[in-house]
Amino acid sequence: MSTHCVSFKTNVNVANAHQMKERDCARVKHHRAGHQPYSHHGKQPQPCGTSGSATCIPVTNNSVTYLASVGFGEPATSCQLLIDTGSSNTWVMRSSRKDTPACTVRIYSPIFIFFPDLFPGHAQESITYGKGATMGTLCTDQVTLCPSLVIKGQTVGLADQASDMGDTAGILGIGPVDLTAPLPTKPRFRPSPTTALSKGSSGVECVGISYKPTTADSNGMTGHLCFGGADPKMYTGDLNYVPITKTQPACYYWGMDQSISYDGQEIMPLTAGIADTGTTLCMLPQSAFEAYQKATGATLDDATGLLCITPDQYKNMKSMKFHIGGVQYELIRDAQLWPRCQNESIGGSKDKTYCIFASMGEMENQGLDFINGYTFLQRFYSVYDTTNSRLGFATTQDTMTQTNY
Repeated sequence: MSTHCVSFKTNVNVANAHQMKERDCARVKHHRAGHQPYSHHGKQPQPCGTSGSATCIPVTNNSVTYLASVGFGEPATSCQLLIDTGSSNTWVMRSSRKDTPACTVRIYSPIFIFFPDLFPGHAQESITYGKGATMGTLCTDQVTLCPSLVIKGQTVGLADQASDMGDTAGILGIGPVDLTAPLPTKPRFRPSPTTALSKGSSGVECVGISYKPTTADSNGMTGHLCFGGADPKMYTGDLNYVPITKTQPACYYWGMDQSISYDGQEIMPLTAGIADTGTTLCMLPQSAFEAYQKATGATLDDATGLLCITPDQYKNMKSMKFHIGGVQYELIRDAQLWPRCQNESIGGSKDKTYCIFASMGEMENQGLDFINGYTFLQRFYSVYDTTNSRLGFATTQDTMTQTNY
């Protein structure tokens, strides 16, 4: 398997970090409501089921998100896009482009809008996207993910306006195809991995993601995004796959069945949830969150909304085990902490120790009861395989490293 990687520097943006928990909670509501969030008639998608060489591009930590450098047009204009496994639309701010490609229809992207003069009988419509929104046009463009992976004819949203997106230039959506926004007389958005596969650029419709834990020295390469398959150099041991869960609505995203134990005691029974790079924290059911808080003795911090522990409590912390497909994935006590080097970025105190877990809310058994966000994904290699309708995880050299305390 050949891989091709591009290096770039970290672009840290802390403008929205103080609202980290609020943003993650808004994303939870979006996912739970999103049986088919882009359907004009609110129609649900079809029942969940199955939907060579690998090419890598790097991803970089933007305080509470990861960004990838993506080129648009020919010659390519480079833009930093948020990597999002929870959506499948690719869009970029028009102001980031040196030129403007031919566009076909006014839309909200990834939200969209219908104009009655273009589509008689269709009213204007808008749908929220987590905590952000954009408005613009739909176009076809050349997208350069790296020098060895150039996609011609990629459907892209070109945003004129964006709200609550911080300094992000756009979104690279690599979620399942069912999350794309359909138009009444036009084909769906085609997410980049799908387009690359249909044009023969990669052997498998699959994306592998490798992150490194955030440290004070994280000002360079912090991860890799690999199109076409997993990169064995990025993980250790076995790469274990599980089928996408059949439970709705988790099955419309990168959903799986999982249970969690802390210090040998189950705090979350087997239930359905998702892996999502666009969610910062690890979101737990309220009962699991309370059990974890009780077991650790942590208290809620008013400034950040996160759990906070004392040095003595940290000494007594135990590993948390995520049970996925018969395999245990261990979060050591250090991995359960928010990196201290970014405490002040989220409105916290540099001397405090915060945990990476938050509550999904009181409602449980909703078909999407947890989210393994990037604070979990930093410690493991993850693979999102559309071709085989499965999700994979493996340990990395950083799974057991001490970086946060």
